[in-house]
Amino acid sequence: MIVTVTANPSVDRTVTLGDRLERGAVVRAVASSTDPGGKGVNVARVLCGAGLDALAVLPGNTGDPLLTALTAAHIEHCAVATSGQARTNITVTEPDGTTTKINEPGNPLPESTLAALEAEIAVRAESARWVVLSGSLPPGVNPGWYADIVTMLRDASCLVAVDTSDAPLTALAEALPAAAPDLIKPNGHELAQIAGIAPDRLESAALAGDTSATVAAAQRLLDEGVGAVLATLGAAGAVLVTPAGAWHATPPPITARSTVGAGDSSLAGYISAHLAGGDPPLCLRTAVAYGSAAAALPGTTLPTPEQVDAASVVVTDISTVTDPA
Repeated sequence: MIVTVTANPSVDRTVTLGDRLERGAVVRAVASSTDPGGKGVNVARVLCGAGLDALAVLPGNTGDPLLTALTAAHIEHCAVATSGQARTNITVTEPDGTTTKINEPGNPLPESTLAALEAEIAVRAESARWVVLSGSLPPGVNPGWYADIVTMLRDASCLVAVDTSDAPLTALAEALPAAAPDLIKPNGHELAQIAGIAPDRLESAALAGDTSATVAAAQRLLDEGVGAVLATLGAAGAVLVTPAGAWHATPPPITARSTVGAGDSSLAGYISAHLAGGDPPLCLRTAVAYGSAAAALPGTTLPTPEQVDAASVVVTDISTVTDPA
């Protein structure tokens, strides 16, 4: 069982445009869709689509459109009672793949909901192989909440992955090594945030063939106790750094249609390969294959194994790469 935790889930509304988005103009949509969302929910959707046993843990009440959508999609879930309904996020995609997201902040979680959510995670972790903590936190929740959950799960037998950004990511980094997860999955901007360097440095350097700064930033997290770092770098692929080495995977050529869910799909791909006994290069290859497949799909559509082409992903051992800085 893989347990995903989404503290700030959403109903994702995607509008697909037939032409370029112009501010202040009337632009006609050619398609639209609505899906259950939030990063942990997306991971669960991909894992379930791959035939794996996944459970989405989240705040939610009976009758909430989000829970109705999860039930309709046959996604096993456990909802903790809260106040209000899930937020709605809007994604606008253009023909060239440009994606614009408008995310609502979400509803504050009462202390009773947070306590119940923490208790549910602790119980579910007892039988889980992975617990995945993903996404933003609702307004008013302590940014260190993910760090607290990781610390709570230190003695559990499950592995713990974290994929978040901004204040919760900073709080997690500041709580290392006590709050060190088994896997952290930042994108290039998020890893740069932790490392204190320019936001676009890692991805732009990787596009130019230089992954040394990414490896160095990831290695600093490993030195603080993190088990592995999977850094997704957009069109430059991804870098995986573990105690066994470092690898860079470049994606196959695709026509990007929407980047929504690509990072979540990468994390799900990594976990699926890990559960199948894959070594680090295979886990990385599968992660990039899933992320690329998601980027090639419209809106919030997430990939199934039949849409994933792992054989076209090139993995290179970069264990000897050092950061010239």
